[in-house]
Formats: sequence, structure tokens, C-alpha cells
Amino acid sequence: MNNRIYLIFCGAVLVAFLTVAGCVGDPGPTRAGSTDLTLTDGFGRTVTVKTPVESVLCSGSGTLRYLVYLRGEDLIIGVDSQEKQLRDIEGRPYALIHRDWMKDLPLFGEFRGKDDPEKIIALAPDLVFKSGSTGTTYGTSGPEADALQKKTGIPVVAFGYGSLRNEAEKAEMFAGLRLMGKTIGKDTRAEEVIAYIEATMADLERRTGDIPTAEQKRVYIAGVASAGAQGIISTEPAYPPFLWVHANNVASGLGIAHVDIAKEALVNFDPEYFFIDVNTMTADDDGAIGQLKNDPALKDLSAMKSGKVYGVLPYNFYNINYETVLANAYFIGSVLYPDRFEDIDPIEKADEIYTFFLGEPVFDELNSQYKRLGFSRIPV
Repeated sequence: MNNRIYLIFCGAVLVAFLTVAGCVGDPGPTRAGSTDLTLTDGFGRTVTVKTPVESVLCSGSGTLRYLVYLRGEDLIIGVDSQEKQLRDIEGRPYALIHRDWMKDLPLFGEFRGKDDPEKIIALAPDLVFKSGSTGTTYGTSGPEADALQKKTGIPVVAFGYGSLRNEAEKAEMFAGLRLMGKTIGKDTRAEEVIAYIEATMADLERRTGDIPTAEQKRVYIAGVASAGAQGIISTEPAYPPFLWVHANNVASGLGIAHVDIAKEALVNFDPEYFFIDVNTMTADDDGAIGQLKNDPALKDLSAMKSGKVYGVLPYNFYNINYETVLANAYFIGSVLYPDRFEDIDPIEKADEIYTFFLGEPVFDELNSQYKRLGFSRIPV
């Protein structure tokens, strides 16, 4: 990160010059030795950037996470307000690894893509990556990207964040990774990440794909974060780990998007196994964990009576933690079908996954944020 101070200083000089010239939104001078790369972004926009790319900003929830996956964090010269926060509980593995230096970078806007064009101009990045979950209030769009590019004179490469909940959203995710990789010269790494995800999903399918429907365990995931910590009724009908290990998600008939279900419906579903996203403990009264312990209406759930209540690590924390999703799947598989995962130590597997995506094993530090309830039975 030694070039950050130099780049920030150059940005300040540039904005001073442009302000005097009365053309703050105009493109800056061409860098010696650069060449033009013209590409089509995730919204069908034609964008031309100067390569090799030496500095970027990542706007919108989850965008910086993708840059870390691609080992492009050295290009970051500014962050949004979410990345500058220092929390007692931090559920983003990439932030745990990189927050010591990220918090000291200049601010270019607020979280969820609320950019400040003047701050972006002052930093003068080579380009801005802009993403977010399609169809949500914190997604992005082609017109938003066009507007930011027009205001700043800086190329904006935008795409949908995607997910692993179904094939269409997986394709959107992979397209975003490939687009980012092509833009910053990390094409090979993008393909490595995609291949790793596909291979991991294939391994889970190999282990559990032949389980008859009648023998699939009935499960529920509670406390899934959505724009903040949530309680027991907050769930994912298409929670990917359940799909990959062929568990019967009792909420699966409610679509694929995040939902809140009625507590009465949960009682009627009566899952055999209850998994809790441990980020719920940051909600009032320990969220779903406190509700299970204290709500009389939930005492007769089968999972409560048998003690089959388990913690998994955060799914959403400023968008989806994909590396954690993959790690959770191995833990869940080992709980539901131990004979099929007898060769797997879920913690060792998690650190293998974290190391591939982020460069470091981070399970212990992440789990310590949540009283080490991840990958364990929760006493309720």
C-alpha cells in the first residue's frame, strides 16, 4: 500500500487544478504508457478505462469484497463509510484481515453506494467499481452509473452482485467477477475463484446428492441479517448451504428472496434441526438465540426438545459473505449427515476456504466475535 499517499496527493493536486479551470467533471490527463480498454459492463454500458489500472474505488455493498477475492486490494485508494467503522463485532472476514489499514484511507461516500462525486474527483481513481444486490433498495443500475460517471468524468464499471441461490443469480455473480478481473488484469484469478466455487459445490453434491427426498433432514435457518441484525423470523428460503447438502428447508416454499415468516408458521413447520446465524446476537436481547430461550411458544419445537440447535457464521454482512457460505455448508453437512462428512473437520475446512479467498485463515478470529458459537451446538 506504499503508493496510496502518493496517489492521494496527486488527486488533491488534480482537483485543485480542475476547480480553477472550471471543469471539475472533465476527465483527467492521459497517463504515460497507458492504453484504452473498452468493455461492456453488467448493465450493457460501454465503458473505456485506462490500463494498466493503478487505483480504484469500490462503491456499494459487497463490491470491495470482490476486489479482495481477486487479490486487488492494493488498488484501493479510498473507502465508503462502512469500511471505516470499527465495530466490537465484525462479521466480514475480509474486513477483519484488512481493516487496520482500510480505516485510515480517505472517505469517498456513504455506505450502500451513496457516493460523493466531489470526494471521488479529489481522489482521482482510474475507475470506480459500483455494485449491489439487484432488486433491492441498495442495488445499483445503469442510469446510476451513468450519472456518477458524468458528474466525475471518471469511468464507472457497474454490475449486479448476484448470489448462489439459483443459476441466474450465480451467473450474475460470476459475470461480475469476470468483469472486474478483466478490468484490472486479474482474469486468471477470477477464473480460479469461479472454478473453486464450482468445485466446492460439486463436492457437496457428490457427498449428498443421492439422499432420497424422504430421508432429507428438515431444517430452518434463523436470524439471517438483512440490512442489519434480525431475529428468529428472518430466514432465507433458498439458503445455499441447505440446497448444496440436500436438506429440506422448511421455508423453501416462500420463494428465493429473504423473508420474514410468521412465528406461528415456524411452530407449524417444526424443523428437526435449527440453525442460527450467530450475527443475530447483535440484535436486541440476543435476537433469535434469546427468543428461543425465552419465548414459551417455541419451547415445544422438536429441535428444542432434542437439543439440535446450532450456530453458523454470518451469511449477510454488507452483502453476502460467500466464503463463509461455503464453509457453513460443510459444517451443516457434518451435523445432518455425519457419515458423509466423516473425513471433514469443519473448522479446518473453513480455514482452507478463507485462505483461498482472502489469503489468510480467519475462522478463529471471526468466530471469537460471536462468543465462539459458530460451528457449535447452542444451549437453549
